[in-house]
Amino acid sequence: MEQGLEQLAEGLWAARRDGGTVDPAAVTLPVSDQEAYAVQDAVMRLSGLAHHAFKVGSTSAEAQKILGTTEPGSCPVPAPYLLQSPANITLVGAHMPALEGEFAFRLGADLGPRADNYTYDEVADAVDAVAGAIEVVGTRFDGGLAGKGRFLTTADCGANIALVVGPWEANWRDFDLKAHEASLSINGTQKGAGTGSRALGDPLNVMVWLANQQSRRGRGLKAGDVVSTGTCTGLDGVRAGDTAVADFAQLGQVAITFD
Repeated sequence: MEQGLEQLAEGLWAARRDGGTVDPAAVTLPVSDQEAYAVQDAVMRLSGLAHHAFKVGSTSAEAQKILGTTEPGSCPVPAPYLLQSPANITLVGAHMPALEGEFAFRLGADLGPRADNYTYDEVADAVDAVAGAIEVVGTRFDGGLAGKGRFLTTADCGANIALVVGPWEANWRDFDLKAHEASLSINGTQKGAGTGSRALGDPLNVMVWLANQQSRRGRGLKAGDVVSTGTCTGLDGVRAGDTAVADFAQLGQVAITFD
């Protein structure tokens, strides 16, 4: 990876760690998917943090329109940023934080690298449980990510700030996740709402996409990995002092207070 992109990765990790931002006009930016994921990989390496979770974004038509893309993107979630509900999270206003209510899966079996694509049924058989989740998203780039394309979002670790998961449900096949409703409230006022179909038509379709992407990247997915599958409630801004609750009906609630 060229020096300019390595410096970008250093800046993005420092901004996440310390609460700063990066001026996109003052750095070398990725111009391809390959370069964007190389920056992301470098950020993860610089963090020195383990991970056993992934976020997948741009899985709804609205999110793809905002970023000017036609496909999802992914990023590992470092271990300290994967939390169980109820959670308390400190926000950095300059990161333009917002919330997304989405479904998360936990794997009970490996989906390792291989030549052939994984099928829907193979991925479903590897799933151990499902949960409701809130992803806290934001950008370490000055001015936000709207209109800047998928490459910058990918480089900026998928704009992930944190992922908070609710109670796990092992009998997940009893639920029609495509039709399952989710809603998000902030300070007691309902904001976004939707169903699982907002995420590539079915949250499990997102799992299939990620399993095959990570297979091609040489890691695959591993038993115990947690995967968030993209917003079903839209994108709602949040500020320090707020309290948020995502309601997933029979799957329970996810709650966060923000400092």
